[in-house]
Amino acid sequence: MMNNKLLFGKESYNIIGAAMAVHCELGCGFSEPIYQEALEQEFLWRQIPYERERNFKVHYRGIELSKRFQPDFVCYGKIIVELKAVSELVREHDAQVYNYLKASGLTLGLLINFGTDALTHRRIPCTRKFGVKSVGELSE
Repeated sequence: MMNNKLLFGKESYNIIGAAMAVHCELGCGFSEPIYQEALEQEFLWRQIPYERERNFKVHYRGIELSKRFQPDFVCYGKIIVELKAVSELVREHDAQVYNYLKASGLTLGLLINFGTDALTHRRIPCTRKFGVKSVGELSE
């Protein structure tokens, strides 16, 4: 059941549903690019709007860096979706998504792991306009 109080609850529900369909079909054990391609196909079938590997700028002390970051997907123009195919999600994965959110100005990230028998996912919000959360504050 979907919680209407969640940030982008309906959209998140649709994205996670698509990821569950992919995991149901493929199971665990493939590399991340396989899941990325399958999820892209599922987004097309479900008409979930997305951009794959969109380039985002990174600034450091007011200077634009030459390197960019590319989350796996940006869905609905407002949700970063980062995929993993690992045996366990760790705090560094959360920190990666959180930093993507800070740099992009977006407010919600979904971290989805296909690397276990059951699909796992985390919602990572970035609702602070100013200030930086420590890695310890990332868990919901």
